[in-house]
Amino acid sequence: MLSRQHPWIPDQMDLRSILEAILFSSQKSLSSKELKEVLVTTAQQTESEAVPGIKSIRESEVSQTLESMRTDYQVSRSAYILKMTAGAWHFVSREEYAPWIRTLLGKKNRPPRLSLPALETLAIIAYRQPLTRSEMEQIRGVSVDGVMQTLLERGLVEKVGQADVVGKPTVYGTTTFFEEYFGLSSLDDLPEAEELRRIEVDIQEALEDSDTQTEDEESEESNGEDQTQYQDIEEKASSQEHSPVAEGD
Repeated sequence: MLSRQHPWIPDQMDLRSILEAILFSSQKSLSSKELKEVLVTTAQQTESEAVPGIKSIRESEVSQTLESMRTDYQVSRSAYILKMTAGAWHFVSREEYAPWIRTLLGKKNRPPRLSLPALETLAIIAYRQPLTRSEMEQIRGVSVDGVMQTLLERGLVEKVGQADVVGKPTVYGTTTFFEEYFGLSSLDDLPEAEELRRIEVDIQEALEDSDTQTEDEESEESNGEDQTQYQDIEEKASSQEHSPVAEGD
């Protein structure tokens, strides 16, 4: 049934179509919570509800609708799909259309790839967070000052608090951009690495231990197999474009 005031607008819109309109118009990815807030606020500001019950809609209902939309777009012949990265939703064009989009928009300049020591330290933080620099050094056996500066500058890690030990050292964790960079919906999507998670660390001993190798010495001792493994991870991340424009640019 069409509205008498505006014949082109239906009296009752579908929740899915409203979510599509919001996501297409948004300049950034939006979480289920943010989308729910837009829906509820709009319903409260208008005299009539476009979708019955939208004023009291739950975040779980929004999430279920988005998941259904993601599945439908994935199996459709559409040139774009709905994707969740770092807990937020956005539309991206399919990878096979990247050449045409790259021609239209140009190729983006990417920052230099992370070094092997930086990737190793980043992996430790991702799987063991939150943790202090001293804990990282106890696990790696080398200083992490240089690589931590790089990871902080690149926005992949951040300060998340202080450890409850003498001196209250800063503890670090990964950022939302880390998940976007590696194309993760959340940290739960990280590959299994039980061995890394099981390494025991004595934080007090780590804080007291200052007899470590330098990064340069450790880097020279890295074996080729490990280096290839971490470079493959970086290669995969660098080949992805996590933006609403193109999935595979």
